[in-house]
Amino acid sequence: MATQPHLLVDDGDVHDVALVPGDPGRVERIASHCEDVETVAENREYAVVNATYEGQPLTICSTGIGCPSAAIAVEELANVGVETFVRVGTTGALQRGIEIGDMVVATGAAKNEGTTKRYEAVEYPAVPDYHVLSALVDAAEASEGSLAAPTADGSSGGQVHVGPIASDDAFYAETDAYVADWETAGLLAVEMEAAVVFSLARRKGLRAGAICTVDGNLVEGTQKGTDTDTEELPEKAKNNVSRAIDIALEATTRLP
Repeated sequence: MATQPHLLVDDGDVHDVALVPGDPGRVERIASHCEDVETVAENREYAVVNATYEGQPLTICSTGIGCPSAAIAVEELANVGVETFVRVGTTGALQRGIEIGDMVVATGAAKNEGTTKRYEAVEYPAVPDYHVLSALVDAAEASEGSLAAPTADGSSGGQVHVGPIASDDAFYAETDAYVADWETAGLLAVEMEAAVVFSLARRKGLRAGAICTVDGNLVEGTQKGTDTDTEELPEKAKNNVSRAIDIALEATTRLP
């Protein structure tokens, strides 16, 4: 197969398990938890790295922001042999009491975006693979059992919530009405990529899951961009991203 035009990877360049954060900078952060780190390619919003974690070979590839960009990453990684995708991202909470620095493991994603509509009807579910979901939940529960010990970067570790989320295209068009409707529906959080990662993996007979760190609460008015801090993530979220990475990496070792 020809070199993939956006990721610039070929057959044999990547492993069959991939962690897919949105932010290219988070590729390096995930890689710092691993061994045998090797940069494979860098182009546009896509950074591709191979590494091993506890003997498990894996690929780390950024997807950029939003479902269109994430769809390109999933399509091209699948073309060259990736079979399991684990999204490791950030998300805005939609239920009161979910705090900055908590984590959400998604059991499904509402398709509030346009990309999946080009592939299939909106009625088709955007859901994770059972085995990936179970591995993430098991790894999260094991992590919660060891919260007395601080993580490597000193974070205290937030609570892990398991449930449905929304994937939305328009960050600056998430009105109060949208937020209220999502809250009433019982959705835990909103982010921008999971729906297409889940849907494309399902359509291709592959596996996917997602764990995201909460970077704000839209219901409580603490979402990203509502303070004067020049950093993208609040300090607690920034610290606890490390724990979400650890959970995701541990989950890869639990996959059948």
